[in-house]
Amino acid sequence: MATPNLVSVATITPKCNMGDLGDTNRTTMVDVTAEYAAKIDTILISNTDGTNACDVTLEVSNDNGSTFYKIASTVSVPADSTLSFLDSTGPLWLDETDLLYVTAGTASDLSWHVSYTEMAD
Repeated sequence: MATPNLVSVATITPKCNMGDLGDTNRTTMVDVTAEYAAKIDTILISNTDGTNACDVTLEVSNDNGSTFYKIASTVSVPADSTLSFLDSTGPLWLDETDLLYVTAGTASDLSWHVSYTEMAD
């Protein structure tokens, strides 16, 4: 596997993934397809609990799920609110077979949405 060369992009596919975090296990948000790169544009985390804040952790694995690197660690999402990640930092680029994960501090309190573009050379 080699890093895709985006000088001559063959395909550009916009994608959205979303879900509810029904437990406190690490959950895959994006699994970049082999031979592709992904530009993550938006990560939204919404707390659906009307009373309590809930922590969220975001992680990236660049070795297909063996090692995890935190990009946001136990960030508190206030009750009935949504946090947007990547607003001031720009996009997050992921290489082929990289993974983006989310973990909730409390089960059944958080929903997530990620929008990204997958590109192949």
